[in-house]
Amino acid sequence: MHKPLKRVAAALTAAAAAGLGAAYGIYHLAFFQRPKLDIPTAEEWAQGSRFLPQIRENVEFVDSLPCDYVHITADDGTSLSARYCHEADDAPIAIIMHGYRSTAMRDTMGLIVLCKKLGYNLLMPDQRAHGRSDSYTITMGAQERYDARAWAYWASVRSSGKVPIFLMGVSMGAATVLLASGLDLPNSVHGIIADCGYSSIRDICRTCLPKYLPHVPVGPGYAVGKAGAKIFGRFDPDTVDCRKAVAQSKVPILFIHGSADDFVPCSMSRENYDACASEKELLVIPGATHAMSYYYDTPAYTKAVTDFLKKHI
Repeated sequence: MHKPLKRVAAALTAAAAAGLGAAYGIYHLAFFQRPKLDIPTAEEWAQGSRFLPQIRENVEFVDSLPCDYVHITADDGTSLSARYCHEADDAPIAIIMHGYRSTAMRDTMGLIVLCKKLGYNLLMPDQRAHGRSDSYTITMGAQERYDARAWAYWASVRSSGKVPIFLMGVSMGAATVLLASGLDLPNSVHGIIADCGYSSIRDICRTCLPKYLPHVPVGPGYAVGKAGAKIFGRFDPDTVDCRKAVAQSKVPILFIHGSADDFVPCSMSRENYDACASEKELLVIPGATHAMSYYYDTPAYTKAVTDFLKKHI
């Protein structure tokens, strides 16, 4: 090989290696996680929030609930785990999905407290790559939507299809149940509650990239991250769009969002709401930040959720 060709080949090889390294770096930053069992304390989760007393009270309540661990196998063979709190054989079942790098025992405390007080059976899955569930890749809904459907079928079989089931989620958990709304869910699923869900992986990544990688241009950064997700995570972020999913939904959906959410903009829930083909409601809590709507206006949140559940029971 001539020297100029060798130099070109060496340059191309170096560029390919650098590109692959960048793709893995963004994949590792955004999508990779080893499951962990520790649950934050109220102080760790609240991080100085002015709602700490109420959060501490809810933490004590949620942590005191008697629960059993149940397990299923996902469609792709991944082992999934959940906490199940049984109230009564004929009680409705609330399946409550937590958010990104979090846990149901903290992310969804408001929904857990409300549903427990209403006498619901509670199923609180560890999303894949979280808690006791397997996998090292958070696919932000690409696979989790099918996990939510699998849990819905588990609950339907457990109850012989005789009790209403509601899918609920906060943040990534909200996106998960919205994505599941476009799938073939059991007939016993009567409704979905989505608190501060994003519209798509593309949109949320392009929103967050400037915060976490401020020196990386958004367009190329997302393209490299998408390549990393495909190569190392084996999923395509562009397949995750809640607007397309809810456009196929036949299940009533309650959308909730805080107007001051600077992580998942409130406009994303408005987009999801506008795209939704099924019966729908939208609650916007003024001044509420990300995943904190329950605490900013507990009465309004409680009324909206309770009325929605009673309406579709």
